[in-house]
Amino acid sequence: MALLCPAFLLVFSHFGDALFPAYRTFTKALLGAQAALASVAPVALWDFLVVALAIAAVVSFAARIVRKRSILAWLSTVLCVLAATAFLFVGGWAVNHYAPPLSRDLDLDVEQYSTEQLVEACIYYYQQAARLADQVPRDDEDNLVAQDFFELARIAGGSYANLAGRYPVFEGSTAPVKALVLAGDPLLYSGHVGIFFSPTGESSVPLHCAPSEMPFTMCHEAAHRLGIASEEEANFAAILACAANDDTRFKYAAYYLAFCYCHNALSSHSPDIAQQIVDLAAESSFADGARLIATDRYATYLHYLPYEGPAKETGTQVNDTYLKTFGEEVGVQSYGLVVDYLIAWYVQNAPAKS
Repeated sequence: MALLCPAFLLVFSHFGDALFPAYRTFTKALLGAQAALASVAPVALWDFLVVALAIAAVVSFAARIVRKRSILAWLSTVLCVLAATAFLFVGGWAVNHYAPPLSRDLDLDVEQYSTEQLVEACIYYYQQAARLADQVPRDDEDNLVAQDFFELARIAGGSYANLAGRYPVFEGSTAPVKALVLAGDPLLYSGHVGIFFSPTGESSVPLHCAPSEMPFTMCHEAAHRLGIASEEEANFAAILACAANDDTRFKYAAYYLAFCYCHNALSSHSPDIAQQIVDLAAESSFADGARLIATDRYATYLHYLPYEGPAKETGTQVNDTYLKTFGEEVGVQSYGLVVDYLIAWYVQNAPAKS
């Protein structure tokens, strides 16, 4: 089975256009069935399954050594389990990395944009986020209050239903997003805030993600379950899903993250202009909302600061290699390319700029 994985990659890298959307339809059905089976528990089953299998492998190996038995049978079993997992991962989901761009399914023209267009989009998303900033739950010091994880997980699981009627690419499983119990904090230390485990169809997120990003992160992992493998496209899909949600917490997360992405890109390209936007906002009609956004950005920075360290650098390198293996040539930098989609969406929906 493992030998089929390189064959899948080769075929889909050359003939992806011809094999989609049929393959995505197949993978959605498979992942939906897996997610439905795994939905018996609110926590990620793969999280415990991996640990259990690892312990079983070590114990059985030690037993064979003690009893002086051949390890060939043990090794063949381990390799079979790994091969089956790799087959389910690659054949059942990962070749979605070679799907045609999501922009085609959304009839969205994504191209190169001017600094002026980036500035306009940045201000628009800033204003929308500021308008919602005081409508989300906060404490007496204006910090976001952590919400019930499992309530958000249920909402996020069905977050694409509002979009599916207009865009069939978003049809698929509406199972709740899962909580990562055992691997949650280690994942955060590696620099990641969520993971989609395709062999069980589980979109999973650590319990300790920053409150400002939790709805978005959940929707990002749910997007992967719909066959949207590209990181930049899963980010954009998550923003669309959050924005289309009736829950204000999700709407705020959509525009907050859209602003953060655009402002970060602008800060890298034209830092003076990026700072001017923030300075002018402090004296604008949405000054109170802008202040709350600044509070949330700083709180998010402080939230993840304890997780900084060597493990994050290693995790980033591993993820970079993974993305490049499946055709995302810019590796982890692809997380920033969502800005092109955000500008395109802003430009195409110009009548909604108010």
